[in-house]
Amino acid sequence: MELEAMKQAVVSALEDIKAKDIAVLKVSHLTSMTDYMIVATGDSNRQTRALASNVVEKLKERGAEVLGVEGEDSGEWVLVDLGQVVVHIMQPSTREHYNLEQLWGEGRRHGPKATELG
Repeated sequence: MELEAMKQAVVSALEDIKAKDIAVLKVSHLTSMTDYMIVATGDSNRQTRALASNVVEKLKERGAEVLGVEGEDSGEWVLVDLGQVVVHIMQPSTREHYNLEQLWGEGRRHGPKATELG
């Protein structure tokens, strides 16, 4: 699956289940592990798990390989590894505590506002 299509499919799958504050960070110039990190917020354990499940389902339907899913048991922070794109779905307090946008602050935010982070 082409990278741009994968990124858009993830954002669409998150929007389907009403994820909040979706941030798309380009991190390929900071790490060789992935090209993009997508961070989103879910309001509850149930929603974060549903968001992750929808991402996995929609991406598999489009032929993407899901390398792994972590954190489904607790639902506070669920990670979906798609290789070129890593998706972090967190509850608000967890997202605020870890603040991945600041940690990866040199990454550029992509999306409707396309503002620079860091």
